[in-house]
Amino acid sequence: MNLHEYCPEKIVSAEEAVSRIKGGNRVFVGTGCGEPQHLIKAMVNDAALQDIIVYQMLSSTFSRFVDDDSFHNRFSLKLFFISSYMRRAAFEGKIDYIPTYLSQIPRLFYSRRIGLDVALIQVSPPDRFGYCSLGVSVDITRAGMDNAATVIAQVNPEMPRTWGDSFVHVDEIDCFVLHEEPIAEAIPGKKDDKIVRRIGHYISQLVDDGATLQIGFGHLPNAILKYLDKKKHLGIHTQLITDGFLPLLRKKVITNKKKTHIPGRVVASLCMGSKTLYDYVNDNPIFYFRSSEYVNDPAIIALNDNMISVSSALEVDMTGQVCMDSLGHLFYSGIGDQVDFLRGSAMSKGGFSIIALPSTARNCEVSRIVPHLSEGAGVATTRGDVNFVVTEYGIAELQGKGISQRVMELTQIAHPKFRKSLIEFAKKRHYIFADQLPPSQDDLIFLENYRDTLTLKNGKSIEFRPLLPSDEFASRNFFYSLREETIYYRFFYKMRLFSHEVIQQQWAGVDYRKNMSVIGLVQNRGHKEIMAIGSYAMESEDRAEVAFVVREDFQGMGIASYLLELLEGIARENDYKGFSATVLKGNASMVQVFKKRYPDASFRMEGGSDITVLMDFQ
Repeated sequence: MNLHEYCPEKIVSAEEAVSRIKGGNRVFVGTGCGEPQHLIKAMVNDAALQDIIVYQMLSSTFSRFVDDDSFHNRFSLKLFFISSYMRRAAFEGKIDYIPTYLSQIPRLFYSRRIGLDVALIQVSPPDRFGYCSLGVSVDITRAGMDNAATVIAQVNPEMPRTWGDSFVHVDEIDCFVLHEEPIAEAIPGKKDDKIVRRIGHYISQLVDDGATLQIGFGHLPNAILKYLDKKKHLGIHTQLITDGFLPLLRKKVITNKKKTHIPGRVVASLCMGSKTLYDYVNDNPIFYFRSSEYVNDPAIIALNDNMISVSSALEVDMTGQVCMDSLGHLFYSGIGDQVDFLRGSAMSKGGFSIIALPSTARNCEVSRIVPHLSEGAGVATTRGDVNFVVTEYGIAELQGKGISQRVMELTQIAHPKFRKSLIEFAKKRHYIFADQLPPSQDDLIFLENYRDTLTLKNGKSIEFRPLLPSDEFASRNFFYSLREETIYYRFFYKMRLFSHEVIQQQWAGVDYRKNMSVIGLVQNRGHKEIMAIGSYAMESEDRAEVAFVVREDFQGMGIASYLLELLEGIARENDYKGFSATVLKGNASMVQVFKKRYPDASFRMEGGSDITVLMDFQ
C-alpha cells in the first residue's frame, strides 16, 4: 500500500507530529530496540512541550537527555524496567521505576489505571493490504497504542516484519512520520568466560533434550545459551529473543518439534540484538510474536510440557529469597518476566525454573549468596517460588526442602571463601544444627570428572556423583529405606539409627581424594533419590578400604560392580595401588563382585565370620 495515495493527509513531519502532544499529556513510547528514535528526539527538541509524563518499558534514547536539567523540567520518565543505559539516572533519582510483573503491564493500560493520551511507536512500511508490523517490539506496545487517544507511528523500512500478532492496520494510526534509520542495537557485554562456562556446564546438566526454554533478561542468561549446543529438539517460549539464540537455530538445536503449545514456532514478544538478528527474524515464519499479556501469562506458559525457565539474579539469601531489581536501595533493573516464568514453569508438566548467577561480585570481594538480602533489596521472587539455583560452583535444589537443607545447598555453591561465614551466620539464626560442619572450602569443580551414568537393562538410568554435605537428608532417607539384613551386611551390626551426628561423621571424613563416597541416584516422580552408596577410606599410603550398599530393589543389576570400577578410577588418580574390604561370610554376592573384578584377590578368614579381601589394581 502506498501511504501517499491511501492517506496523504496522515503523512507529516516529526515536528508536526509531536506538536499534537499537549502540555500535561501522558505519552507511551515503544520498547527497547523498537523505540522510535527519530520521534523521541523530535519530542525532546520541541521546547513547547511541558509537563509531559512518559511511560516506557525499556529505554535507551532518553539516556542522551537525562543529564540535562531542562529535560527534567519538562519530562517525567516512568519506566517498567531499568536498562543499562538508564541505570545511573535511576541511581540519581532522575527517573521513576514502576515495579510490576511484565504480564500485567498491558492490564494497567486497558483498565485505565495508567491513562495514556499519545503513543509513539515504530512500524515497518505497510504491505499491500495496509498492515504495518510492530516488528521487534510487540510486548506492551500494542496495549499502549490500543489505549492512547492519538497514535503516532514512525514508518521505518529498517524495521523487520515479524509474524504473529504484530500487525497494525494503517487505519489504526493517526499520523505517519516517514523516516529511515538503523534499528537500535543491543549487543551484550562479555562476562568472565570461565565463570560463564562453568555455569553453562551445570545448566546443561539440568536441560534435557526436547525441553522448552525461557531465557530471561541479562547478559548471563544470554551467554549460557551456547553451552546447550549438544542438545536436541529444544523449543523456545520466551519474552526476549537475542543473538544468543542464532547459533542454536542455525544448528537445528532449536527445532520446536517437541513443544506441546504452538509446536514448530519460537514464541516471543520482543527482539533485541544486532542487525544480523533483525535480518534473521524478518519475515521468518518460525517466529511467532505475541504481546506480553499472552507470552508471560503463567497459565499459557504452563501449556508447554517440560518448560524450563532460566533467569538471573543480583543476590540470593540462604533461605532462597531472590533479589533481581535493586542493589540495596538503588533500583537496578526490574521485575520483568522472572516471576511470570517461574510460576508458569512450576505449573508445567515436567517443568522447573533455574536462577543462575555468579557466586561473587566486585572482583570476588562480595558474595552473592548472602545470609540475608541487602537492606532495601526488593523481594520479587519469594523463597516459595525458587527451584534450582546455579553458580559456577554447582547446583542447589531448593524445592520442597526446609531451611536447614536450603542453607547447606546454597552454601555449597557459594564461593569457597564465604562458606564458613555463611554457616556461622546460619547457626546464629538457628537455621541449622549448632554442630553443623561447613562444606569444603576447596573449589570442587574437579568432582565433575567423577560423574557418570549407567543405563540398566530395564531402561532406568542411574546417575553417579560424589556425596555432598547437602545430601544429608537424602542419605537418611536411603538408610531407613533399607532392610535390616542389608544394613547388617554393610555395618556388621543391627544399626537402628542413622542420626545427624552419624551422617556428619560420614561426609566429614570425605576429602574427595584420599577418602571418597559416591552415590547412585535414580529419578522418582520429578526428584532424585539415593539407591546406592560406595565409599573408600584411606587404610595405608597405597591402599584404601572399600564398601558398598545397594537398595534391595536394585540389587543384582551390576550396580556394585559399576561403583567398584568407578571408585577404582578415582583411587588410581589419588595414587592408590589397591583396595581392601571386610565382608561378612554370608555375603556371597559381594564376594562375587570382588572376585569378578580382581581374579587374583586374596581372601582371608578373620574370626570365623569375617572375610578380609586384598585387591591389587592391574
